[in-house]
Amino acid sequence: MANDTDRQLTIRRAREQDLEVMMELYRKARQFMADHGNPDQWPSSYPSRDMVEQDIRNGYMYACVSGERIAAVFYYRAGEEPDYRIITGGRWLNQEPYGVVHRITSDGSVKGAGSFCLEWAWRRCGNLKIDTHKDNRVMQGLLKKNGFSYCGIIHLKNGEERLAYQKGPGAQKL
Repeated sequence: MANDTDRQLTIRRAREQDLEVMMELYRKARQFMADHGNPDQWPSSYPSRDMVEQDIRNGYMYACVSGERIAAVFYYRAGEEPDYRIITGGRWLNQEPYGVVHRITSDGSVKGAGSFCLEWAWRRCGNLKIDTHKDNRVMQGLLKKNGFSYCGIIHLKNGEERLAYQKGPGAQKL
């Protein structure tokens, strides 16, 4: 269990009233990525406020909470990700139903919050896929640490490449 001052982390669905905090976390994440050699993954308008609002309404945005404070946020959904249909330079671990995580970020105040979010999502489906930018070394390290395997390259709708990872059935849980 990750903690700060011994407060347990919990995951809950994000709410409309969380939007400002979430957008600030994403703003800080864009700056963090730029400061750590990854200025291109999330342009200044990503994720858009409308996208996050829609994902909240659809029940796909989650908040990782420490006490009363949101320490991390992420998108999680069980089901097929259209961008994952074609993979090059490798292959997915399996073709079983899966969940996807996108746009995970934390405020940096709670050690292990990212791992906690990934473990929560893994427990929901037991077969999890995620992608990240080639320059996002921090996320690549987090995925490796949490038992994800590099599977190849996928392309987003806009044509950009992303490194594809999966943690499948039988993978060692944290």
